[in-house]
Amino acid sequence: MPATSPNSPAPAVADVVAALDTAYPRELAESWDAVGLVCGDPADRVDRVLVCVDPVAATVDEALELGAQLIVAHHPLLLRGVHGVPADTSKGSLVHRMIREGVALFCAHTNADSASPGVSDALAAAIGLDVQRPLVPHVDGADTGLGRIAVLPEPEPFAAFVDRVGAALPATAPGVYGAGDADRLIRTVAVSGGAGDGFLDTATAAGVDAYVTADLRHHPAGEHLEQPGAVPALVGLTHWASEWPWCGQAADVIGQAGNVEVHVSTRCTDPWNVRANGSTK
Repeated sequence: MPATSPNSPAPAVADVVAALDTAYPRELAESWDAVGLVCGDPADRVDRVLVCVDPVAATVDEALELGAQLIVAHHPLLLRGVHGVPADTSKGSLVHRMIREGVALFCAHTNADSASPGVSDALAAAIGLDVQRPLVPHVDGADTGLGRIAVLPEPEPFAAFVDRVGAALPATAPGVYGAGDADRLIRTVAVSGGAGDGFLDTATAAGVDAYVTADLRHHPAGEHLEQPGAVPALVGLTHWASEWPWCGQAADVIGQAGNVEVHVSTRCTDPWNVRANGSTK
C-alpha cells in the first residue's frame, strides 16, 4: 500500500534508494560486497516495486508481469568483478532485459545483514523470537552486526522448535531439519540469515540452546555434534528461505519513500527443487 496520499506523485528511483540507504547504510557492507544501484536511471519515477531475495530470470519475469519499474533484491547480481555484460551471458541477459524494459535494480546485501533491524531480525521475528543483541557486533555494545541472539517467550522442546521454524518460513523442497536432542528444552537461540556456517563457533561460545542458519557444512556440523552435550542444537534451512522474511521488512522501508506500490516476490528462487521421492516444490 502507498505510504502517502494517492494523489501525491510517485517517487523517483533516487527517493527509494535514499530510503533504503537510510535503513541499510552502505558503510555496513562487507568490503568484498557489491551493493547499491546496479542499473536504472535515478531520476525515473517509480510507482511499483518488487522486493525479492535473488535477482534472477524468475523475479525479473515477476517484476515485468507486475509492471514494476524497480526491483529491490537482497543478493547482488554482479558480485564478482566483471569487464562486460554481453547479452549472451546469463547475468548480462538480465541486465539488457531490465534496461530495455525500463526496470531498475537495487541490491542491499551485507549492509542489510548488519543493519538494525536487518535480515536476521526479520528471521527472528518470523520465528517468534525476541532479539537481544547481534551475534557478531561491529563493535562491543553495538546493535548492528551479523546474526542475532534472541529468546523464545517460553522454553519448548527442540523438536517443537524445529516445527516452529518450519511453519514460520516459506516451503522449500529440502525443508527445515534439526540436529540435537529432540526433548531438550530450547530458550536462547542464535539466528543468522543466509550462510551462517562460519559463525557456528561464535554461537557455541555464546551459550545459546539452538542455532538457526543456512548452508551448514557436513564436517563442522558433525564435529560440533560430537562434543559432549552438543550445545547448541542446530536447525538448518535453505539460504533463500532464511532470508525471505527480510523482503517484508524492506517493503515497509520502501513504502516510506512516497506513493509507491510494493510487492514481495512470491516465487521461490531456491535452487533445490526436487526431493528424492519425486516431489517438487
